Amino acid sequence: MASGWAQDGAVQDQIDSTVNDAVDRARQALGHGESAEFCHECGEPIPEARRKALRGVQYCVTCQAALDKKQQDHAGYNRRGSKDSQLR
Repeated sequence: MASGWAQDGAVQDQIDSTVNDAVDRARQALGHGESAEFCHECGEPIPEARRKALRGVQYCVTCQAALDKKQQDHAGYNRRGSKDSQLR
């Protein structure tokens, strides 16, 4: 199928790239190492149950929720935008 300048398999390459980016973000979100006893953001103690449940936790629930929301707000990159949206 002729598709102009796009090479064969370009759509699948975009899909693969999007999936790989999502997997990388999920892996980075997984905790590793020693959990902190106090939140790195506000300094409040992190409950023992949270430290046991999540490896490498560094933030209390409130601060982690705020950080997650901030990251979610900046993660809206549209790889499949139309030509019109790219021209704006």
